[in-house]
This record gives sequence, C-alpha cells and structure tokens, in this order.
Amino acid sequence: MEHPPQITSTRILVVGESMRRVIEAGLLVAVAAAVLAFGGTAPQFFAITQGIILLLGTVHLLTGRRSSATLARLPVAVPFLLIALVLLQIIPLPLSLARVLGTSLPDLPRRSYFTVSAAPYDTISHLLQLATYITAFYLILRLCEEQKAKKRLVVSLLAIGVFEAFYGLIQYLTGWQQIFTYVKKFYLEEATGTYVNRNHFAGLMELVLPLALVPLVLGRVRRERLAIVALFAVMPIAALFLSASRGGIVSFCVQLALLTYLLLRRRGLGKHLLGVAAVLLAALLMVTWLGVGQILQRFSSFQSLEVTEGKRAAMRRGSWHIFLDHPLAGTGLGTLQIVYPPYETLYDAKIVNHSHNDYLEALAETGVLGGSCCAWFLAALLLKSFSRFRQNDFSFVGALQLSGIVACAGLLVHALVDFNFHIPANLWLFLFMAHLATAEIQQPPSASPTQRHHRSSRNP
Repeated sequence: MEHPPQITSTRILVVGESMRRVIEAGLLVAVAAAVLAFGGTAPQFFAITQGIILLLGTVHLLTGRRSSATLARLPVAVPFLLIALVLLQIIPLPLSLARVLGTSLPDLPRRSYFTVSAAPYDTISHLLQLATYITAFYLILRLCEEQKAKKRLVVSLLAIGVFEAFYGLIQYLTGWQQIFTYVKKFYLEEATGTYVNRNHFAGLMELVLPLALVPLVLGRVRRERLAIVALFAVMPIAALFLSASRGGIVSFCVQLALLTYLLLRRRGLGKHLLGVAAVLLAALLMVTWLGVGQILQRFSSFQSLEVTEGKRAAMRRGSWHIFLDHPLAGTGLGTLQIVYPPYETLYDAKIVNHSHNDYLEALAETGVLGGSCCAWFLAALLLKSFSRFRQNDFSFVGALQLSGIVACAGLLVHALVDFNFHIPANLWLFLFMAHLATAEIQQPPSASPTQRHHRSSRNP
C-alpha cells in the first residue's frame, strides 16, 4: 500500500530533523569531551572524540540533505586545499622534483624517490586530525543554517566555558590543583581548569567570554537574566587573569580595544562603552578580591615556568630558518619536533614540539603553499566579518556576530606567542566563532518583520 506524497514528505522531514538533533548532540558531546580531557591534547581521549566527529560526518554525508543556501562566508575550499597539500607531502615523488619543492639535497634519502615530509608517519597522523577539524567545521556550517540550532550551540558552548572558568577559580581559591583525578605537576598556583597549560586555558576564556560580554554590553539581555549573564561574563574574565597568562591578558586587552573601537565607529553605540567599563570593573574587583599578587609577579618577570623569553625567541628564529630552507611545501605537517634539533640555538635539554608562534610553525611545516591557504582563510575572515559588521542591526543575533569578531581577534593575537591552534578544543571553538563572525543570520520566514525584530532583539 502506497502512502500519500504528503505523508511521505512529512516522514522525511521528521527523520531529517531527528538526524539533525542527533548530529547536534553528538557534536556538543565531542567538543565538551575534548575540552574536559585536557583540551583534546591527550591522544587516548582525543581518539574517542575523533571517532565521534568522523562518524557524525559520515552519517550526515549519507543521510543529510544538500542545502542550496549556505550561510558560510568563509572560503570553505581552503581546508580541502590543505588536505591536497598534505597528501603531496606524504606521497613518494621522483628525486627530480626535490629542488622544485624546496627540499634540500642533504635531506634526501639514498633512493630513487623522496617525500616532502621529513616524518611521513607524523604527517599522516596530523592529516587525520586535519580531517577531523574539517568535518567538525562542515557540521557546524550545516547545523547553524537553522537559527535555533545556532542559539543552542552558543548557549552550550558558553556553559562549557563558564564551567571551565568556575573550575579554574576553585583550583585557585582552594589549592586543589587537580584535573579530576589527575594531579597537576605544573602551574600549581594558577587557574587552568581542565587544561594542563595556563596559556591554552586563557585561550579558551578568550573564545567564550565574548558570548556573554557583547550581548550584555549591547543591552540584548532580558532583565530577569541580567544578573546571571553578567556573572557569565565576569567569571571567564576573572579566570583568565588568575591564569597569569601574559599572552592571554594582552590578547584580552586587544579584544577590549577592538570592541571599544567598533562601538565608537558605529553611531549611537558609544553609549555602550559604559557597559564595557562596568563589566571590566566588576571583573577587576573580583580579581583583586581573589588575589592579584600572582598576576603582578608574573608581569614583573620575563621568565615563564615552562619557556624563557630567550628560548621563545630562539624557537621563532629556528622555525623561520626551517621555512627558509623549505620555502615551497615545508617539511611536512606535524614534523617540527623532528626537524627542529639542527636549528637549535639555545639548548635547554627540553624537546621543542611547537614554536610558540602558530604562524611561523605553519610556514615551517607547510611552506608558502600552506601559508597562502591560511592567509586566504584569515583574510576572508577579517574582510567578511567587518563587512558584516557594517550591516549589523545589533539585535541579539547581531550581538553574536560581534562576539565572533572579538573572540577570533583575541586568539589570533595570542597565536603570535603560543600555539592555541594546535589545541583541538580551542581550534574547534575558533572555527565556530569564525562562522558567527561571518555568517548571515536568517530570520524565520513565517514571522512578520515586526515580530522578527522584536524576537531577535532580545536573548531568547
């Protein structure tokens, strides 16, 4: 017995909506698991997260409907170009192409072929990570085509960030320096949440705090929720300061400066600067009450617990020279630790696995080809986000767009002195905020313009 077309169509829509909810829940579980498990840096835990993301991507590819209207304003082809470059780095190539691809002769093996990557196994491992990031980015783009799903993701990610901030404050106040059952060995006087490194914890705070700060400053919060949203804005700021991460605090100051500049640039928004000042004052009072001595001591010293300033400078120089020796295609994704020792100029008996500058590390490992892809993505992010800002009506969803700009700016600045883009959880959140910064927010078609404006101008 055949069912009427209307019933069949309804069933397809119901199944599609159910599948969308499953993918949304799975994505949130994967991101939350990455954040809680040391930011996704523990291989045994991150493998589980990778499996979830890749499974969700496969399910969506097999069951999802293609959408003719995309809300993405970023060059989505860039990740696939990066995959093509990484594949080029690991496949055997004839020796005649060595000089063309920037591989110097002393590096070549004594056989009839070579690989651009100095450590193909490590590059393959990072290729799998790259595929996971791209899949997560694709899922974010598809889920955020629905406005309600986007708001649920925003609220969920803000909740994760507030939990991390609260966890970090508990660590600082009580001296209980553990990550669940794991006893910390470093940063025993700072807030790190469930992260091992305070700088990466600060990067997480930079990404999540604008989600509460910007709507609060713009007055896009219901009165009955004002206190809780204010707390959600102040806690991450306080936790960031109590992490004693100089790069994080400087990046937060850049975020505030950018927010102030953007508010002044648009007529009628200068009045909201009082909101910025009020939130910042509340956060500073909270930090002062909790203890500011550690922060002042941290800024008065040019030594950091894990890496001295001289060592950081040496790593940046070494990474730059690696790029100069392998300019076109780099040494292979994920190979810095293998390639770096001959370029070491300040030996301290510690392994260098990252150069503490994401931009230089990207150039060293992927050369001009990979650097161009990254520059293309970042240029599109900046141009599209500021173009969208000029059209912003500063409704609640418009406040989220501004939140994306502020969040991305903070992490991009922090990347000059650290490697937050190599922390899976932080990279996923950055991609989500990049989407917020550049996406066109579509209102439900069933509502009238007046109803849409009223509904979008307040936090649901």
